[in-house]
Amino acid sequence: MHNNEKGSNFYRTRDIRWCSLGINVGFEQDGTSEAYRRPVLIIRGFSVHVCLVVPLTTSKKKNPYHISVGIIDDREAFVILSQIRLIDTKRLHDRLAILDQEKFEEIRKAIRDLI
Repeated sequence: MHNNEKGSNFYRTRDIRWCSLGINVGFEQDGTSEAYRRPVLIIRGFSVHVCLVVPLTTSKKKNPYHISVGIIDDREAFVILSQIRLIDTKRLHDRLAILDQEKFEEIRKAIRDLI
């Protein structure tokens, strides 16, 4: 992945994309399968090389850090606000969906309130 010169430079805010998050430590959210992929929501792009993302999960939890984004890839999905991170766009893969503006603004507000 590191040697991938091209990367996925054509991403947009509100995209929900597959992302190779890798194997992480402790309670960090990581990917599954051989490629260690997990869906993420792109919160903000900083350049063609880096963007801010929030991983998604299908685990439903009642806490302020899990917010529903609706049905993604035939399953109910939730962003995990406590796992927000900056990634290199070389980690990004196929687009799964584009989150509607109203739901995206709800998530952005929750992120601002978190910080």
